[in-house]
Amino acid sequence: MQLHSLRLFVAVADNSSFSAAAKQMHTVQSNVTAHIKKLETELGVTLFERHGHIHLTPAGHTLMTHARQTLAAHDNARAAFQDAAAPRGVLRIGSMESTAAVRLPELLSTYHQQYPLIDLRLETGTTTDIVARLLDGTIDCAFIAGSVPHSSLYSIEAFHESLVLVCDEPIDAMPGSDRLLETPFLAFKQGCHYRHRIERLLAHQGIAGGRIFEFGSIDGILGCVAAGMGYALLPKAVVEAQQSRFAIHHVDLPDDIGHVTTWFATTAVAGWSPALVAFERMVQAGPD
Repeated sequence: MQLHSLRLFVAVADNSSFSAAAKQMHTVQSNVTAHIKKLETELGVTLFERHGHIHLTPAGHTLMTHARQTLAAHDNARAAFQDAAAPRGVLRIGSMESTAAVRLPELLSTYHQQYPLIDLRLETGTTTDIVARLLDGTIDCAFIAGSVPHSSLYSIEAFHESLVLVCDEPIDAMPGSDRLLETPFLAFKQGCHYRHRIERLLAHQGIAGGRIFEFGSIDGILGCVAAGMGYALLPKAVVEAQQSRFAIHHVDLPDDIGHVTTWFATTAVAGWSPALVAFERMVQAGPD
């Protein structure tokens, strides 16, 4: 198998399109198609379902794992002989949306200023989703909350967050159990660590089951909290940054529930690219 064929294969899968892959790789669609057919003939399998939406077959998923590992090893080997002071390539970062909104802009801006040849790709999701992407190699590093779930991952403490209860009216104390039971909580889907903290808060108040409505964005959550729809649990830094946009208020949580560590996690040190090495050093150094 040729490395170029594997790159085209990954491009088609990432874009779900032969034409978009051709544009990304600066070639023509017929060339992409020829390379994919060559791979399928060589391996004796069908790599893509081509009926309507383009997506990987089970065999395609198997090859994808090996393709990413092979291309990463090749790129890392080349990078080792390039100028270490000016790394290049792509750095794929996974993050919780709240961390991406408040903690990462300054970090990423500083990183880009120091390493302008590196292309940055930021994906957001729940902690569970991000860890899964990290383990299957679709991102290079991640910012996750709570604790690092796999001992095989390298991790360092990145940020410390204080969670607060967010509501639509001024509040100076935690609501009673009856109010917490009757008022819905607005949160991200299962897999979000902050959602686990809602469940801990309710259990702490002796509430066996509360109502949790799922939302897909911080803006959606805060907008509906401001409209009186329910409560939310979010980092204080996020809430304070958004109070000029939303009519929201907050109260601190008990330390055992409100204190959360955000970890920077990635795979084994031996597999790091120069771009990842530079990023880890910046995270390790912390804010100036």
